[in-house]
Amino acid sequence: MKEPNKIRLQKYISDCGIMSRRAAEQEISAGRITVNGERVELGRVIDPDNDVVEYQNRQITKPTGTGYVTVMLNKPRGYVTTMSDEKGRKCVAELLSDVGVRVYPAGRLDYDSEGLLICTNDGELANLLTHPKHHIPKTYHVKIKSAVTPEQMKALNKPMEIDGYLIKPVKAEVITLKNDVTVLSMTLYEGRNRQIRKMCEKLELEIVFLKRISVGELKLGNLKSGTWKKLTKPQVEYLKNSCLAQKTK
Repeated sequence: MKEPNKIRLQKYISDCGIMSRRAAEQEISAGRITVNGERVELGRVIDPDNDVVEYQNRQITKPTGTGYVTVMLNKPRGYVTTMSDEKGRKCVAELLSDVGVRVYPAGRLDYDSEGLLICTNDGELANLLTHPKHHIPKTYHVKIKSAVTPEQMKALNKPMEIDGYLIKPVKAEVITLKNDVTVLSMTLYEGRNRQIRKMCEKLELEIVFLKRISVGELKLGNLKSGTWKKLTKPQVEYLKNSCLAQKTK
C-alpha cells in the first residue's frame, strides 16, 4: 500500500499558488481554511491525495499544465497588497486578472506606496522572498517635503531603533534637492513593516511620495503604473539564488 503523502497545510496552500506560507498561516489561525469540511488549527498535516482543502468555498488544488508564473507589477498608489479586502479597497488582484493564472504578492507595499511588486504562484519562490532570513536589498525613491539636513542624512544611514527593534543600516543618498524638496534613494537590507515611513517620521521628515524601483538587480524601468510583465526563467532563478545567498551570510 502506498504511504500517504503528508505535508503541512500552510505549505500545501503556498505550493498551490493561493498565497504565501505566512499568509496561509494567518488564514488558518483565523479559521478561514477547512479540511474535509472542518476548520482546522495551525500545524495541521494533510494528505493532498485524499484530503479536501477549501478556502472561500473553493477547493484548493495544485496548478496543472500552466506551471509556475512570476510577474513584476508596478503597483499604483491606492491599492492594497492583498487578493481581497474586507474594507472594500482596491486590491492588486484587480491588476493581475489578465495574467492567465492566479498569482499573489510575494511581499508587500503599503496602500500609499507604489512601485515594483513581485507576484507569483510559485510557493517556493514566495516563501524565499518573504522569509526574513532571505531578504534581498530593495531600493526606493522617497520624496520629502523639506530640505533634509546633513544630520538627518547621517541618522538615516545609521542603525535606528524602530518599534523596539534595532534595524540594519540603510543606504540613503540625496538624488535631488530643489525648492526645499528632497528626493532620496534609500536601499533597505531587511523588510520591516513600513520601515521607511517610520524612520522618516522619527526624524520629522514628511513623505509625499514613496516608490520601490528595484529588488536586487531587477529594476522597474519604464513599466507603466498598474501594468505587469512576466519574468524570464533566468530572472526567477536570480531571485531564488539571491535569497539563498542571503541565508548563508
